[in-house]
Amino acid sequence: MGWFLGFGIAGLVVLALSLVFDGLLESLGGGLDGFLSLPVIAGFVSALGFTGAIVTGATGAGVLVATLVGVAAGVLAGWSTWWFGRTLIRDGDAPAPRGEDLTGTSGAVVTAIPAEGYGEVLLYLAGQPVKYAAKSATPVARGSRVWVDAVLSPTSVTVRPVD
Repeated sequence: MGWFLGFGIAGLVVLALSLVFDGLLESLGGGLDGFLSLPVIAGFVSALGFTGAIVTGATGAGVLVATLVGVAAGVLAGWSTWWFGRTLIRDGDAPAPRGEDLTGTSGAVVTAIPAEGYGEVLLYLAGQPVKYAAKSATPVARGSRVWVDAVLSPTSVTVRPVD
């Protein structure tokens, strides 16, 4: 059981090293596309070790049975790590939010907007609250709901009250 725990701990050490050296083995891998990444290797070795230790300790099975079960768990952990990594990498294709995306959205007035001049509105850009300087053709009281008609600059918008 000691060997299995050693493998499990070694896998965790490799996982810690992957924070610094990930991508090194992939560059040497010759087209394996992430199968030789340090997180995948760490997942495999940790799952093999800890699963083998559990099987040996809980069932009293021999080393061969514990190794086979550990290898199966390691393959599952390594494949899962590779699959989740590929999924996260593909998610990066989404465009970054821009100020122009605010046109047509609603928000709340934080500082009253006078007939001539600027007030402030709280809008949500990509789910994050952002405060913008706001201009309106009519005065708008604090706390009122408004629609964004146009984006004037990266920090200011034109709004109208919600009817």
